[in-house]
Amino acid sequence: MSSSTSFRSHRVIIASLFLPNSVIISEGSGKTTPDKPKPTSRKSSANNSTARELNVPDIVLRLQNDSSKPAPLPRPKLKSIVDDLRDRSRKPTADQLSPVSENLNPSPKSIPLTIHQKSCHVRHPSTRLISSHRRLRRTPSRSLSRRPDSVSSIVTAEFHIEPNAHCNGGLKNAIDSVSLNASRPQLKRKLWVGTLGVETDSWSPALRETTSTRLKEGGYESEVVWVDDAVFEGCYDEFCHQVLWPALHYAVPDAPKTKLFYESASFKHYVDVNQKFADTIKAVWQEGDVVWVNDYHLMLLPQMLRTAGVPGPIGFFMHVAFPSSEIFRCLSVRDKLLRGVLGADLVGFQTASFARHFRQTCSRILAVEALPRGIQLPPEEGIATGDEERGRFVDVGVYPIGIDVGLFRERKKDPEVTEWINVLKQRYAGMKLIVGRDKMDEIQGVKHKIQAFQTFLEQHPEYQGKVVLIQIAIPSNPPRSPSLAQVNSTLTDQILTTVSAINSRFSTLTYQPIVFLPTSDVTYSQYLALLTCADAFIITSLREGMALRSHEFVVSQEDKEPGEEGVLVLSEFTGSWSFRGFRSCVGINPWDRMGTAKGIHEALRDDCDASEKVSKEEVAQQRRRRWEELLGWVEEQSAQKFVTGFLSRCLRSWEEHQRGTGNHESVEILNKARVGRVLVQWSHCNKRLVLVDLEGTLWNRELSKKGSEFDVENEQLRNAIDILRRLSEDKKNEVWVLSGLPVKGALSKLADELADVGIVERMLLKTRARKDKPAQWINMVANLNMDWKSSCLEILNYFSERTPASVVWRFWTGESNDECSDRQWARRQAAEAQNHIFDSLGERFGLRIIPGTDSFLVLPSNISRSTAVGAILHPGGPGNAPLTGRADFDSGDEWEFVLAVSSDEKLLRRLNELDSAETCSTSGKGTDAKWRVEKWQSVDLLKAFAGM
Repeated sequence: MSSSTSFRSHRVIIASLFLPNSVIISEGSGKTTPDKPKPTSRKSSANNSTARELNVPDIVLRLQNDSSKPAPLPRPKLKSIVDDLRDRSRKPTADQLSPVSENLNPSPKSIPLTIHQKSCHVRHPSTRLISSHRRLRRTPSRSLSRRPDSVSSIVTAEFHIEPNAHCNGGLKNAIDSVSLNASRPQLKRKLWVGTLGVETDSWSPALRETTSTRLKEGGYESEVVWVDDAVFEGCYDEFCHQVLWPALHYAVPDAPKTKLFYESASFKHYVDVNQKFADTIKAVWQEGDVVWVNDYHLMLLPQMLRTAGVPGPIGFFMHVAFPSSEIFRCLSVRDKLLRGVLGADLVGFQTASFARHFRQTCSRILAVEALPRGIQLPPEEGIATGDEERGRFVDVGVYPIGIDVGLFRERKKDPEVTEWINVLKQRYAGMKLIVGRDKMDEIQGVKHKIQAFQTFLEQHPEYQGKVVLIQIAIPSNPPRSPSLAQVNSTLTDQILTTVSAINSRFSTLTYQPIVFLPTSDVTYSQYLALLTCADAFIITSLREGMALRSHEFVVSQEDKEPGEEGVLVLSEFTGSWSFRGFRSCVGINPWDRMGTAKGIHEALRDDCDASEKVSKEEVAQQRRRRWEELLGWVEEQSAQKFVTGFLSRCLRSWEEHQRGTGNHESVEILNKARVGRVLVQWSHCNKRLVLVDLEGTLWNRELSKKGSEFDVENEQLRNAIDILRRLSEDKKNEVWVLSGLPVKGALSKLADELADVGIVERMLLKTRARKDKPAQWINMVANLNMDWKSSCLEILNYFSERTPASVVWRFWTGESNDECSDRQWARRQAAEAQNHIFDSLGERFGLRIIPGTDSFLVLPSNISRSTAVGAILHPGGPGNAPLTGRADFDSGDEWEFVLAVSSDEKLLRRLNELDSAETCSTSGKGTDAKWRVEKWQSVDLLKAFAGM
């Protein structure tokens, strides 16, 4: 694979549960889709100027009955809102009643709502909409639309290809923004991998093959994953919707309501679907491909791809929120899900808080090292990620998704949108218009929004008759479970009942405060017009990844006069709110009804109620500045930046892993046969620096066996001391030993044995003895704030008292048996202690935590072996070198030869900056060092340099 981090020369395999396009079997004499799809114009093809009202059934019916080009109709006389709603309630608003030239749905993921008429006695004309009670019911998903078993299999059939309603619309639009650019596409080759989202059990093998060929070779660039309907149902409807989705959005269900969250048999189906994806991708993967796995439906896929032998770059992006570890740990399959995601080279999230939650969850549940940049997996975790016997580093980053601003602006220019803008301005003249568009589920907070709007009308009666809330309802994907379906139906009934009560209370003959519209009743042109005319756009999500509809609202306001831009009212629990650019909106807590009502008042008041102390011009200027800040961030964080940033970083991460933990065999072994070429250079140098690890290189210390204590009479230690003494006797050499042992009782003994050898402990450094100056210990943290130590010891003592066989500095001293229940408990307690220390002291004092197999180390983040080695390389010696901050290796050029034999990969990577350095790794991992050596051969290697 090319070393360039540009993805333009690579094919990107985009794995998403649903493909962008689906196949619909023709029931009549429909014609099949041509092999090449018609080119999609970036401008909407809709140019129907006949529709003059938000309610369109009469006009559309006339257009449908007239095959000729319709002549412009005279603008009908504007009726009251009540009359408009009365007409709407008399006629169904099925999909076929909308102009066929328009996209019916502003959200590609939505599904049309089925409307049921329910007659009842109407006492007030303003309640016509609710009294006819348009009960919202979700259209069945793939699993709910299962055909009866008696239906014979479909052998041959005509079909057509259309956009998939289940597809991840934000992802598709982002990919299209970098691949459909005619002038210079950044993503030249791509392949979508996913399911069709329709029932396929009855399809014959011939039909499946024809479908696969058409989607792959017909210009759609898609590879179909064929999954049995029952397996897909268990995966998607049960595990994804009833287990993962609630957990990721902080909605842990009560045990009496569902056992799926705690004991889910559907997880086997989830595994099967992920394995199907892995098999399909493995079959089509080619050298140079980049695999991009998307969302919570495929959390096991990265690990499965590694196990299947896919060696190339793999990225995973979570489009939804990621909860804190206290929520995620409730999942019974938490370990499998985390290890599955950690098979990727890069894991991306929408916000920094989601990424932090993921790192902390991995640290707490898997007891791995969580760093600000990612997750360091220990060697024993290598098998779980496909790198046997080696640890890996998994990058974790933040890549907020955005919209294609240029395409959105082009769609706004459509004449149809302009017509609807004029209609809305006439219909709602003199009124303030609040618009919302949300899914009908618990997470989107529609009920909270409606209740807050009621509170707003109660607290501010001056706005009664002057403000209208138009709420567009998008149906969420339905669960198959009848009990949970009843829960969702109950939520819809509660919302509609509240809407009915508000309309009954505040409506007049010509005014209705809430217009509640199913998304199937609103075309895309109407949606854009509503965004443009809105004085406020309100989002009350209880938890959400990135609210892209807020981005659309911001861009839609740019054609207004300065100071008349609408105000965004945004929930603090959305991903958008976490970014500094969105702090110019009105932030609300959707759980606080009074606070949300106050936010609505603030949004509307900025436009029409200038304070006596502030002029209207100043209010308009403030409003303009707030909108400009929002627009600047939306333009900066575009869909193009999201795709290019994630894919570029994924490639770069993979290349770094190849050089580091990913390509062990590419580094030569420095054995006796090859050491000759290095000894030639060694022999010609007069100033040589030797840096060598004690533990793991010269001394294989095994804590669980006798002899692990520091005993200078130990045969292995005696041989190491003899080698170091022999190297230090050569006046051309300056020898330093790197160790993590305590000074008292260990390194002090070594210092007595080797006075001419320098010693580097993690926080102390012993200089070499000279004729004019004896050896001395230098504290590398003397100038640092060490107030954290007492608090840290209190935390360690707290956990030590609750952990058998533990002491403060080591959480396990018993047998290294992972099956031991006490050891498992000790590991969990150690993970809890690490998180507690980092959360309470880490950011405050700048600490880092390095976990080991049976212990972990807490130390200042700016103190390391690299700091000590930087001091050694300083021209004035360690005693005159600064011992804080990043080590400066620029002064190391005065050394003619630097030999480093160590397992510290970060130190070896830094030493490679020196032209005179020969670095040799003993870690057993992939490495950036110039050489590698097995631990058991390192003693013989150093004997060769010592001339022994």
